[in-house]
Amino acid sequence: MTDLPIEATDTSLGAEDERNAKTAVMRGLRRTCPNCGKGRLFSGYLKVQDNCPVCREELHHHRADDGPAYLTILVVGHIMAPMIHVVFTKFRPDPIVMATGFTIGCVALSLYLLPRLKGLVVGIQWAKRMHGFGKN
Repeated sequence: MTDLPIEATDTSLGAEDERNAKTAVMRGLRRTCPNCGKGRLFSGYLKVQDNCPVCREELHHHRADDGPAYLTILVVGHIMAPMIHVVFTKFRPDPIVMATGFTIGCVALSLYLLPRLKGLVVGIQWAKRMHGFGKN
């Protein structure tokens, strides 16, 4: 057993190698590269680019999988459910009008949030060096 202090045996990254998670998350929400914030994160609607076109950071390591879809459902549900209750109790619209309006609202909000929440998940993974993002 060695008498070295705990700090000396710690193999964690140094302060200069830490990545700011808040910055990476905000860049992901803006759908930009979590490293530089300038390059586009997606090459299509949800297809993450293999490399950032500006800083050449490898982005193909991400494993967002179903996380962004679950987050989207969670956010849309928590926004729309109270709105349905308020609209129904205050205005009493026809059921078909209400169903049509909230269907369009849910779809529109989901389409808006899904790529942003996927960027958020990729940003978190990059900042925390998950799934191969730390091999630099």
